Amino acid sequence: MHFASYYPVRILTCNMQVKKTRGNTQGNRPAKQSGQRVRFLRSPCPIANLLDLVGDKWSLLVARDLFRGRATYGELLDSPERIPTNILADRLKRLEKAGIITRSPYQERPVRYAYELTNKGRDFSHLLVAITRWAKRHLPGTRTFDELRVGATRRKNRLR
Repeated sequence: MHFASYYPVRILTCNMQVKKTRGNTQGNRPAKQSGQRVRFLRSPCPIANLLDLVGDKWSLLVARDLFRGRATYGELLDSPERIPTNILADRLKRLEKAGIITRSPYQERPVRYAYELTNKGRDFSHLLVAITRWAKRHLPGTRTFDELRVGATRRKNRLR
């Protein structure tokens, strides 16, 4: 059962609490934060909303590469996962619209941009570390870029 499943009389929330509702049976009513009305795509569930922002298979990899110091479109395109150009362009636009990254021109003709994480984007570091720890523990053979680099250096030194 999905964390944000909807039923005509009851709503199953992220906290797995069943709440009875009257009238409106949609769990995605606007919430107020700082005097602003917030609209959720599916529900107010934090996990669902995070997935709406970065739940595709590329967005967190783009954030990972920005953390690793890559900044230009070409550098991001050079990822080992080989992200298609149209998808990279779309993810950069989405992440910028969500306030996770910013872009600034570094060349005028043709205009080319450098991308960097905002404070909101840098907060992903904890999430990426948690995902990495989980994968290292439960997906045998996974290695970080640092581990790959150390292994390549050791192999190179043995060949000398």
